[in-house]
Amino acid sequence: MTRGGTVNSDLLTLDVQGAVAHLRLNRPDKRNALNDPLIAALHAQFINWPEGVRAVVLSGEGAHFCAGLDLSELTERDMTQAVMHSRSWHAAFEQIQFGRVPVVAVLQGAVVGGGLELAASAHIRVAEASAFYGLPEGQRGIFVGGGGSVRIPRLIGMARTADMMLTGRVFDAEEGMRVGLSQYLVEDGRGLDKAFALAEKIAGNAPLSNFAVMHALPRIVEMGQAEGLFTESLMASMASTDPQAKARMNAFLQGKANKVSKA
Repeated sequence: MTRGGTVNSDLLTLDVQGAVAHLRLNRPDKRNALNDPLIAALHAQFINWPEGVRAVVLSGEGAHFCAGLDLSELTERDMTQAVMHSRSWHAAFEQIQFGRVPVVAVLQGAVVGGGLELAASAHIRVAEASAFYGLPEGQRGIFVGGGGSVRIPRLIGMARTADMMLTGRVFDAEEGMRVGLSQYLVEDGRGLDKAFALAEKIAGNAPLSNFAVMHALPRIVEMGQAEGLFTESLMASMASTDPQAKARMNAFLQGKANKVSKA
């Protein structure tokens, strides 16, 4: 991966348009299944965004977002190697959730196993009508290893996650939207348009505000009330005293900024 406008590789395709970067998983013949080189490429990319990138749209090339772990490339590992393999996924997805810029994922077709773990690390998820969600690890004799047991229950609850893992239950796009796997649901073929519209809005926010939502909010949610309120006060004071925040507030008070509306 390199810094610049457009980068192409065998595994990822990157296109930077102004403040928004579009990163695509590029293994359509494998339904964008995740192997070790692709995980390493994702990790490297999310550490090394070009200057000026304020938001990222993450999608999959072809008919599917990501069908999970590429089982054809499984190798024999001892326990230590297996732990380190899982931790490499954790490191990559940690950079997505707690990296430098917010991520909007576009979900179509299979969002399964490791693909759902990857999607869960994004901040906003836009599903197309073709999307379906599953955690088939239980039927494969394995357990999630890419952060799914941590992130997915925080989205849909432990009971629904256990149901998916124990029975192989699959949610369609409408069910996924209803239970919290996506925040938006659009017609097939409209996911990228919606994602870019959202990413442009996000990119227009003050960077420190976006940072607070990405890094402070999920930690505050995990705190007790007293600790959470105190942390909120610290984050609010940091954000409100930022020069960009002061300029934006002055613009609002002078009638130069849009007010909240339903449109």
